[in-house]
Amino acid sequence: MERSMLDLWVGLFVMAGIAGLVILAFKVGNMSSLGGGETYAITANFDNIGGLKPRAPVKSAGVVVGRVTAITFNNERFTAKVTLAVEQTYKFPKDTTASILTSGLLGEQYVGLEGGGDDQLLKAGDNIRLTQSAVVLEKLISQFLFDKAAEGAPATK
Repeated sequence: MERSMLDLWVGLFVMAGIAGLVILAFKVGNMSSLGGGETYAITANFDNIGGLKPRAPVKSAGVVVGRVTAITFNNERFTAKVTLAVEQTYKFPKDTTASILTSGLLGEQYVGLEGGGDDQLLKAGDNIRLTQSAVVLEKLISQFLFDKAAEGAPATK
């Protein structure tokens, strides 16, 4: 009787551990649901999306207000077209700015929305016109090195 009770407790502990690992895997993979509320889709075109991926969060003032649902290439403008699903409870003006930002120095990338002052609101199917692409670390380093090399070069006449 004592052995079966011990086996029961060990089994419950193992099941709790497995459940914890599954929840952790969903959190790390951005697979946790946004809240199950209704969303509306808006798009934004970026010159460079860096490492942005589908299911990345869309944040405004640090609050998750939606998710990236799709990333496609726009053959007419030669830009990346990013489709965002924003929860219905969050309304943004038409002159909202979308930027691709990074959590920390080398963290995950997300889309940041900054509301403007327009009276009209974005609705399903609208396009955000004001965008700022991702900062690519390699470009920054190469620009810095190029500038430093130009400073050290002798002036030509």
